[in-house]
Amino acid sequence: MKFTKKQTAAYGLGAIGKDMVYALSASFVMYYYQDILGLSATFVGAILMIARIFDAANDPFMGVLVAKTNTKWGKFRPWLFSGTVLNAFVLFALFAAPNLQGTGLMIFFSVVYILWGVTYTMMDIPYWSMIPAVTDNPKDRENLSVVGRTCAGIGNAIITIGTMIIVKILGNGNERVGFKWFALIVAVIFIITEVILCRSIDESGREESMETTSVGEMFRSLFANDQAMVTVLTIVLINCALYITSNLIIYFFKYDFSQSLMNPSTWQETYTLFTSVGGASQILGMMLVYPLLRKFLGNSQIFKICLISAITGYALLLIGCLTGLANSLPLLLIPGVLVFLSNGILTVLTTVFLTSSVDYGELKSGHREESVIFSMQTLVVKAASGLAVFLTGLGIDLIGLKGNSDSVGEIVRQSAGTLTGLRLLMTVIPICGLITAFFVFRKHFILTDEKANEIAEELKARRGEVSDEAELETDNG
Repeated sequence: MKFTKKQTAAYGLGAIGKDMVYALSASFVMYYYQDILGLSATFVGAILMIARIFDAANDPFMGVLVAKTNTKWGKFRPWLFSGTVLNAFVLFALFAAPNLQGTGLMIFFSVVYILWGVTYTMMDIPYWSMIPAVTDNPKDRENLSVVGRTCAGIGNAIITIGTMIIVKILGNGNERVGFKWFALIVAVIFIITEVILCRSIDESGREESMETTSVGEMFRSLFANDQAMVTVLTIVLINCALYITSNLIIYFFKYDFSQSLMNPSTWQETYTLFTSVGGASQILGMMLVYPLLRKFLGNSQIFKICLISAITGYALLLIGCLTGLANSLPLLLIPGVLVFLSNGILTVLTTVFLTSSVDYGELKSGHREESVIFSMQTLVVKAASGLAVFLTGLGIDLIGLKGNSDSVGEIVRQSAGTLTGLRLLMTVIPICGLITAFFVFRKHFILTDEKANEIAEELKARRGEVSDEAELETDNG
C-alpha cells in the first residue's frame, strides 16, 4: 500500500496532535508538579524515570500485540483510536490535579503518570509502525518519515511556543488553573486529529503480511539487529540532551534571565519569544534545510554535520552563560537556533535510519519486525526523557533552587551558586551526550544511502518482486 496525498496529510495531522500531547507532558510535568504544586523535584524526576522504565519493558510487548492484531478495522486503527481516547482523558487528569498535599499528591501523580505512559504507547507504536509496513521503497519511506517528523515538530513547537502565554491567559495569572484548561484543549485537539487519521487510513496493503512470530523470537531478532541498536543508542543520547535543556530552560528564564529584565514578571513573554525562534528553527530544519542538504549529501553525512552543529550551539550557550552574554536575548538566540535547527534534522534522520534497520534485520534474520523495532523508538524516547527529567529533578534539588507555588507573589530570588549550577546543568550534560552520540554513530553505523538501497533491492529479489522496468522488458520479450 502506498499513501495517497490525502492519507499523507492525515498522517501529518496525526503527528501534530500526538506530539502536542507528548511535548506538554515531557516539557512541563516537572515544572507543574515541582514549581507550581510544590512536590520535591527529585521525587518527581524519580517517578518519571520509574514510569518510563516500566514503559521501556512494556513497549516491545505492545509492538508484538500490534503485529499480531488482525481485525476488520485493520492492524493499526484499533490501537490508534483506543489509545488516543484513553490518553486524552489521562492527560487532562495529569494537569488537573485535585487539591491534595504531601503523600496524597505523590500517590495521585505516580498513578496518573504511569497510566499516561501506558495509554500513549498504545497509539504511538502503531502510528510509527505504519511507515515500513506500507511501502518497501526507501525513497517513499524517507518522504513519509519527513512528513511525520516535520509535523511532529510542528506539534512540539506549538506547545513549546504557546504554553506559558496561553496558560497565563487562561488562568488569569494563576498557572495551576491555566494548565488545567490548556490540557483540556490539547486533549480535544489530540482526539480530533487522530480520528481524522483513522478515518483516512486504508489498511489493505502490505501490513497484512507482517509475520507474527513468538515473543522470544522477536526479542532475539531485535537485539541481533546491530544497526537498530546503534540507532536506538544514538536517539537516547540526542533526546536526553534535548530534554534536559527543554526542562531546565523554563527555570533559566524565570529565575535567571528575568533578573536582567526591567519587569521580571514578563519573563513568560521573553521565554515565548525564545521558544518561538527555536520552534521555527526546528521546523525550518525539517522542511527546508534538510531537503536542501539532501540534494548534495548523504543522510549519514548530514547526521554528523548536525551533531557537530548542535554541540557547537551548546558550547556557545555555555560560553554565554559563563561570561554573562546569555543575558542578552539576541545573543542567546544564536546558539538556540543552532541547537533547535540541528535537532529538527536529527529527528527526521533517526526515523529514516530506523526504517532502514527494518530491512537490514529482515536480510539478516529472515523476519520482518516493523512493530517491534519501532516500539523501540517510543521506548528509547521515553527512557531518554525519563533519565533527563530525573537528572533535571535531582539537579534542581542539588543546586538548591526554590520554586514559586502557583506563581503567587514576587519571583523567588535564587543565590549566585544556584544560578551557576543551573547554567552548567543545561549545557555541560547535553554536550557530553552529543559528543558520545557522534562517536558511536561514526564508528558503528553502516546503513548509508547506497547500502540501504542495496538491501532493499536484494529483499525485493528474495520476495520474487521485480521492478516495473523489468516487467516491461519481459512483456516486450
